[in-house]
Amino acid sequence: MARDDLFVSSQLPQQRTFDGVPFPAVLSPNPAAPIHTITQFEDAIQAEKASLESLIKSSGAVLFRGFPVHTAADFNQTVEAFGYEELPYVGGAAPRSNVVGRVFTANESPPDQKIPFHHEMAQVAEFPSKLFFFCEQEPKSGGETPIVLSHHIYNKMKEKYPDFVEKLEEHGLIYIRVLGEGDDPSSPIGRGWHSTFMTKDKAVAEERAARLGMKIEWTPEGARTIMGPIPAVKFDKSRNRKIWFNRMVAAYTGWSDSRNDPTKAVKFGDGSLLPADVVNDCLNILEEECVAIPWKQGDVLLIDNWAVLHSRRSFEPPRRVLASLCK
Repeated sequence: MARDDLFVSSQLPQQRTFDGVPFPAVLSPNPAAPIHTITQFEDAIQAEKASLESLIKSSGAVLFRGFPVHTAADFNQTVEAFGYEELPYVGGAAPRSNVVGRVFTANESPPDQKIPFHHEMAQVAEFPSKLFFFCEQEPKSGGETPIVLSHHIYNKMKEKYPDFVEKLEEHGLIYIRVLGEGDDPSSPIGRGWHSTFMTKDKAVAEERAARLGMKIEWTPEGARTIMGPIPAVKFDKSRNRKIWFNRMVAAYTGWSDSRNDPTKAVKFGDGSLLPADVVNDCLNILEEECVAIPWKQGDVLLIDNWAVLHSRRSFEPPRRVLASLCK
């Protein structure tokens, strides 16, 4: 835990405790040693880097509340203070816009749409190990970013659906997505192939897709991407446990737009269809076990992508949450 006089642990009513550890951890400034500027916050992060790393490992997510992070530029400096290498957003499905430095908008899909639980970029071979979110403008209502511990979901699913999980571990998953050329901001998976692969050259797109282990089939409207089979359950060596590392529920219940049928967006690695009742019950388990803390302006949420799935609830605008992905 962050110690000395730089950060203090706080409690929020939405927090839960797993194996004696609060989830998420919540840190605030120490009133006896206030942090007034973004530079002071950067210095505090760097001074407490080792203890913060220990905290993120034990808890899986850390919410920083009450610190002087007011703008996208402040958030960029905050992310930089941790010293993690940036991960380019190549292969992801969500429409995003670069704001400043290594800061992007979070998923820009319409406010009435929910974004189901997922590990960030779990459908591609190269995914971030850490995610940062920053609330620049809190919503009038709703708009939480619920989080849930991945190993806890694996254990729940293994206990309730052992045969399903055994098949999932044996065969993995295949993800299929149909993309237009340009971005479609009306869709939660509306990123076109130009921005997905950061090029308008089909040969370059194919090369970048292959690097991710992805195949592209070109269509008159755009492209069809096929990813997999890839593991749906991974082993987190740093914590010595299995994790529910996939986008199964997100794809099956949320990859829906004019181009995509979500029930065909994800399959077992052997090509067989997923049982709808099990997938929908997995969604119920995720909702039952999650923590959803309402955003406050200035909040910074650090998530270990190896430990935690996240989602987004629908909201009443305005809401502006920014993101940054790290290797």
